[in-house]
Amino acid sequence: MSSKQYFGTDGIRGRVGDHLINPQFVMNLGWAAGRVMSSQDCSQVVIGRDTRVSGYMLESALKAGFSAAGVDVLLSGSVPTSAVAYLVRTLHACAGIVISASHNHYCDNGIKFFDAYGHKLSDQTELAIEAMLGQPMLTEESENLGEAHWLDDADTRYIAFCKSSVPTELSLKGLKMVIDCANGAAHQIAPKIFNELGAEVLTMGADPDGLNINLNCGATNLEALQKEVVVRSADLGIALDGDADRVMMIDNDGSVLNGDQIIYIIARDRVRSGSMSGPVVGTLMSNLGLEKAINSLGLDFIREGVGDRFVMHRLRQDNGILGGEPSGHVICLDKTTTGDGIIAALQVLKVMVEENLALSELVRDMTVYPQVMMNIEVQKIMKPEDLSAFGGYVKQAKKALDGNARVLLRPSGTEPLIRVMVEGDNLELMQVVAQKLTDQVVASL
Repeated sequence: MSSKQYFGTDGIRGRVGDHLINPQFVMNLGWAAGRVMSSQDCSQVVIGRDTRVSGYMLESALKAGFSAAGVDVLLSGSVPTSAVAYLVRTLHACAGIVISASHNHYCDNGIKFFDAYGHKLSDQTELAIEAMLGQPMLTEESENLGEAHWLDDADTRYIAFCKSSVPTELSLKGLKMVIDCANGAAHQIAPKIFNELGAEVLTMGADPDGLNINLNCGATNLEALQKEVVVRSADLGIALDGDADRVMMIDNDGSVLNGDQIIYIIARDRVRSGSMSGPVVGTLMSNLGLEKAINSLGLDFIREGVGDRFVMHRLRQDNGILGGEPSGHVICLDKTTTGDGIIAALQVLKVMVEENLALSELVRDMTVYPQVMMNIEVQKIMKPEDLSAFGGYVKQAKKALDGNARVLLRPSGTEPLIRVMVEGDNLELMQVVAQKLTDQVVASL
């Protein structure tokens, strides 16, 4: 299969104004996608966005491109990524498009696609869109142009869907929680969901201005939420990212539960209820402690490449229902079709209520092995093969750890970074080894 020029592991992403994330390219992208999809009897798509100031501009460009291709557009406004995946299915649209750069800062943006079933596009469809991008943009005759309409009830539809992911009788009454919405797409929706289920909800990161998305808040910046949970004497905290497909949770003492621990809690509950199916799928970054804890439940644990796209592919291949990443992407395929921070948090809250236990007690049987992680800034987003020259350094690192640790060197799929990870039980030695590996890579760039 030919390699893709524009699509990465999570759609197309970059800095606003660069050669990809600009009005001209995005309009062409909408047209190309519309042409490919209309050849498959597609007549209507759903477009959503997060709160970035550039989202309005790119929304208009996408809308123009689809209209030129003769495809109607339903505009949902600012909603979580997973809401678009849901709306596509319930509205019987043929595709969903999300304008978001997820956990990145406001100066970045991106375009994500879902098919009619709420899944990421296949490689074949992405390649077909890229091939169409190379063709001259031709506009349909006026009577065949696509129309655009506002979907006024997108948020209420999605709120009802999220609440349906837990038992009707579930009540969060008596729970006090702080929700950090990352000044992103869930800033209105998430507090409503937990409040309507009975919780006392305090909010942070719920005042977006187009520039403050993920700024010192959200799932990638937990310090403020940790302090707020303790100061407010809350039972827990929930941190989403800019498009709410990630979630991290905070216990009442301010300690963090990451995606691995959330996956374990849900897996244990599914086993207890007899509803578990298939293996649990993680990534190369998943903690060794999660693997051992999942195995202790009598389940298989499989590692895939970093990125929820790869986790999803393996789950569907092996008829699994649960997987994700330590960064907070948690996929519950028995509830929805993509990673959803709100739905994942609701599954954990269900267990808390049913077992009447604090978050920390729900993970007491899972040992988390220390991980040392470092980032190396590079000029552009790199591919795994770009790091082949550093294989010798990785071997040296593993040898220095006497084989008692995992060493991973990989490019970020969404940012111009090389990530270094060392995991084991000797934290002091791991820090030394990780720093040496980082220094060697930097010196060789």
